[in-house]
Amino acid sequence: MKKIIACLLAMLGLNTAWGQQLFDDTDAEGFAQLIADSTVVVLDARTDNEYAEGHIKGAINIDFKKKDFIAKAKAALPTDKTIAIYCRSGRRSAGAANLLANVGYKLVNLKGGIIAWTEAQKPIVIPTDEK
Repeated sequence: MKKIIACLLAMLGLNTAWGQQLFDDTDAEGFAQLIADSTVVVLDARTDNEYAEGHIKGAINIDFKKKDFIAKAKAALPTDKTIAIYCRSGRRSAGAANLLANVGYKLVNLKGGIIAWTEAQKPIVIPTDEK
């Protein structure tokens, strides 16, 4: 019976056997407080084009949609630090957070993604602004 439930949950896109989330979620205010800590690594899971439209300052961009997402993440992200992850709406970053949590990362996902971030009037930068 447990195997049937696990298979059904997997088909629904839930990455753990009981639908338990392996990462924390926070709103824009909580995310801003979290990333104020210089030991926290900010990860933007959007496409290169989305990233170029504007991102949170200091964010590393690794596209969750690409096949090599995990390999790139393992090469770029330390396992001993908290990873603050976001995408456009929070959906892709939640999927990415589950994958990364399964390989040993501690993650906090921005609920509502960069949409919620900008609605909360938090700053974003355009890559040309960072030079």
